[in-house]
Amino acid sequence: MAKVRSNIIIDGIGGMLGNQLVFKRDKAGRTILSVKPTFDENRVFSAAQRAQQEAFREAQLYAKAAKSDPVYARKAAGTARSAYNVAIADWFHPPEILEIDRSGWQGGPGQKVRVKAQDDVLVTQVTVTITAADGTVLESGDATQVDGLWWEYTSRTAAEAGATLTASARDLPGHVAKRTG
Repeated sequence: MAKVRSNIIIDGIGGMLGNQLVFKRDKAGRTILSVKPTFDENRVFSAAQRAQQEAFREAQLYAKAAKSDPVYARKAAGTARSAYNVAIADWFHPPEILEIDRSGWQGGPGQKVRVKAQDDVLVTQVTVTITAADGTVLESGDATQVDGLWWEYTSRTAAEAGATLTASARDLPGHVAKRTG
């Protein structure tokens, strides 16, 4: 990509020139020149394309409401992205649970379960659910963030052998990731 600096012809220009060229300015003040896009009037979108378009519409609605959130403003600060752009990207990137550390939990009350969760912007909540071997939920509760990506949950009840742990992580747009371990 060519970079032009201090050019009196394009400095501050924006819009369309001759119904052929499009001039845009980004957050960093750079001028971007592109050819006007062309579309076939009779184009037909596939089901996957329509689903992606609908997802993008939902992301736009979310970002319009969330762009004033200080978390997105901080994430965008010092970059060429706006808080709106960061919120759109966050919509498309659900959180991940990287690890469930059960080394401090043997099934007794007062024992610790650690969960490592991440998101491209912020993990807002981690919940741990302990389920008996027969599928009965023994307890469920929110973990507390203790160190960087790590969250910690202290069990309240005793669980017999065969119990499973399920961790779920939630991000700002409300997407939830689950992992059993």
